[in-house]
Parts: sequence; structure tokens; C-alpha cells
Amino acid sequence: MSRAGKQGREAGRIELLLRQLTRRWGSLGADTRARVQQFGATQLLDLADALLDFSSADDLEQWLASHTPDEPA
Repeated sequence: MSRAGKQGREAGRIELLLRQLTRRWGSLGADTRARVQQFGATQLLDLADALLDFSSADDLEQWLASHTPDEPA
């Protein structure tokens, strides 16, 4: 897959996750949105899985605090 294709796919994952998080807990702060947008494919998929187990926005914040963005390829 081309680099542009990978970037487009990743952007789609980010958009979907942000929509799901917003639907679950309402408007997200700019810091939270920015942190999610920094993640690469692996962390985005991990976050998508973890989201199913979150019971509060605090769970999201704890998850974000314990995960760092992927290293650039």
C-alpha cells in the first residue's frame, strides 16, 4: 500500500475513534483529541479495543496516559 493510502487509512481510524469517544462522553478537550491524533495504526487499534471496556472518561484518560505514540516509520 502506498504511503498516501496508509495515511488515509490512519486518518479514517482517527476520525472514527474520535466520533465514538465523542458520542460516548460528549465533547472531547483539545488535548485529548490531539493525543489520539498522534497515535499510529497499532495504538489506534489498541484504543479501539480498549474503548469497549471503558466505563468512564477517566478510563480513557488513564489509557492515554499509559500509552505513547508509535515511532514514525
